[in-house]
Amino acid sequence: MRQFKTIDDLDVAGKTVLVRCDLNVPMKDGKVSDATRLERSAVTLSDLAAAGARVCVLSHFGRPKGRPVADMSLKPVAEALSGVLSRPVAFAPDCIGAQAEAVVRSLRDGEVCVLENLRFHAGEEANDREFAGKLAALGDLYVNDAFSVSHRAHASTEAIARILPAAAGRLMQAELDALTKALEAPEHPVAAVVGGAKVSTKMEVLGNLVAKVDLLIIGGGMANTFLHAQGLNVGRSLCEHDMADAARGILARAEQAGCVVALPVDAVVAREFKEGAASEVVGVDAVPDDAMMLDVGPRTVRDLTERLKDCRTLVWNGPLGAFEIKPFDAGTNALARAAADLTTAGTLTSVAGGGDTVAALANAGAGDAFSYVSAAGGAFLEWLEGKDLPGVAALRS
Repeated sequence: MRQFKTIDDLDVAGKTVLVRCDLNVPMKDGKVSDATRLERSAVTLSDLAAAGARVCVLSHFGRPKGRPVADMSLKPVAEALSGVLSRPVAFAPDCIGAQAEAVVRSLRDGEVCVLENLRFHAGEEANDREFAGKLAALGDLYVNDAFSVSHRAHASTEAIARILPAAAGRLMQAELDALTKALEAPEHPVAAVVGGAKVSTKMEVLGNLVAKVDLLIIGGGMANTFLHAQGLNVGRSLCEHDMADAARGILARAEQAGCVVALPVDAVVAREFKEGAASEVVGVDAVPDDAMMLDVGPRTVRDLTERLKDCRTLVWNGPLGAFEIKPFDAGTNALARAAADLTTAGTLTSVAGGGDTVAALANAGAGDAFSYVSAAGGAFLEWLEGKDLPGVAALRS
């Protein structure tokens, strides 16, 4: 975190602090149905309020495409945030202009308000400096606590950070600390688990990781494409046959970099893709023509578990099989629990995030034991790809 200021570096007492949060929460019947993101944001907001700041929350909600949409108002989210913070939260029916100014000016030290959906204005997603200037005029300091949207160069994540004194919030700080420890300055040996359906969506991730990790574990439908690229019959399994050359290219780059690529040695196959479908375990060199590989087999799990015991850092992105359907969650569950046990024992630093990963780890009952689980999807993936995230880059001192 030496490159970034945090809220500990700011004198916030009596100042209006604009805090970019991600309050894009799921709703049902007009009410917040999952308050996880609000709870994660609450740490920063509470700390700032306790330090005497006048806290003004900025966020987007949905995709209103630059115009007001009643169903995408942040008003019900602000009401839910009030419950999470156990304090009143004022709401402004716009994020710029007279209405926003009136609410912000009415705040006293230690009070909190939420401004209306940033994306009701086209200037937000356009990263318009004039719009960012109108936002900045409302406050004295800027805090970015929304890593999950920091891969986007928007007015509230990038332009505003170049206008006001800027710092990372508690959630952003935790994300950056965890990610730096996992890939930028990790303890070796480093392992990465990369799963999911398609190689084509993870080529940049794989290309970046083979140069940074010592062990690359490939699972899910992606593994089928790699097995096919090695000349194995994958039956009716999900496979991107046209990505075989790309897969062989990744294997060649890994060998050159000294990175070991671990692919399944056995698989759980079925003729139907449905819960409770009849299944059997076969070697990856004996997949029936009419069958689909839907999970890694027990030999693969034992092999990977043994390999993890020698590792000190783990980055996890994506499941090893069709974890949404039992019994094809067994492989993901077993390896996730093994990683959780090693983390609990203090021998492994484990960082996970992106896509279905959070759900897969929750299904395994392992997420709470990981060192850090990022709720960020696209931002986590772009970080795995080695990209510079605009919202993070703007915070660098």
